[in-house]
Amino acid sequence: MKIAFDGQLFLKGNKTGIAWYAHNIVKELSKISDNDCICNYFSKVTWSDKEGELKDRYKGIEMQSCTFFDNVLYKMVWPFIPIPYRLFFKKKADVTLFFNYALPPGVKGKKVVVVYDMAYKTCPATVRKKTRYWLNLMLRQSCRRADLIVTISEFSKSEIIKYLGIPEERIIIIPCGVDKERFHTNYTIESINNCMKKYGIKEEYLLYLGTLEPRKNIDNIIKAYALLKNRRKISEKIPQLVLAGGKGWYYESIFELVKKLQLEKNIIFTGYVSEEEVPLLMSGAHVFVFPSLYEGFGMPPLEAMACGTPVVTSNAASLPEVVGDAGICVDPFDVEQIASNVERLLYDEDEYKRFRKEGLRRVEQFDWHKIALRFNEKLKDLV
Repeated sequence: MKIAFDGQLFLKGNKTGIAWYAHNIVKELSKISDNDCICNYFSKVTWSDKEGELKDRYKGIEMQSCTFFDNVLYKMVWPFIPIPYRLFFKKKADVTLFFNYALPPGVKGKKVVVVYDMAYKTCPATVRKKTRYWLNLMLRQSCRRADLIVTISEFSKSEIIKYLGIPEERIIIIPCGVDKERFHTNYTIESINNCMKKYGIKEEYLLYLGTLEPRKNIDNIIKAYALLKNRRKISEKIPQLVLAGGKGWYYESIFELVKKLQLEKNIIFTGYVSEEEVPLLMSGAHVFVFPSLYEGFGMPPLEAMACGTPVVTSNAASLPEVVGDAGICVDPFDVEQIASNVERLLYDEDEYKRFRKEGLRRVEQFDWHKIALRFNEKLKDLV
């Protein structure tokens, strides 16, 4: 089976969840002996180092670049003027995968689009205005063109049906997995300590890791931390709170709240963390705190579990579906509940050990290779 995929998101600097999903699916599909994979990308304004990294990372995958047209310009034009995609990428594939919501017109062969969530409809205030405009403009078009729509959870499937009116039989669920080569419990104390030292972490810590943006509910993490700090004895030293991740949008209130609560000495902002350092930070944390308001799937809690770190997450959206009984799910709007359950894992050793053990058991259900095999079977049925 000849499989093409849109590789444009691999040329961006820092990987987010969508790019990691695409990376792991592509990597595993390319390992299947009957598959012949092609990576399509626009290279007119691509930095040579990024293009070089793309070729190095996906050795064995054929590269097909368009050097005469710009990707950004094409995205702006095709919702209004249906310029065929096949004009830029002439090699025909049996099926072409588009991992980032958008499926342009005029694609040869069968077409698959991945739609991760409907946050722009459910939580519009947490999504950039230009992103909302773009999704409103082209997502229905993309879904109409697709021979198959892929999403990552039962929750997201229900959201797509609700907001776009897509028939249930046109949507399949291919969940996220855990990259066990990166997320595991075998990191050395020395490597973890070196990573902590780099970010100025000097003691035990609680960790949030993700983009700094409203729907991640970081304000309530900070408020819960302040509550926890204030109700412990003055003589007790509570762990630092590490908020790791790049700035997204509407993040200013997060820094203002830290100042207002006078927690500057207790809270560390790391900025964007490299892919090599993410599992080290997760491995070193005592508790991973992720009470997000809305997730199509929510990979970080699973990744933290794979590193042996117990998780306090949200009872909203897809997160209970993902963590099952292996994580503590709380009302993301209840600051007291967040604080109490973090405290439970900090000071009850039996509970800490129980959730660590259950977390490690849970991640065994999310193996990328098995997930990609399921995806491959669905593609074969399609073509």
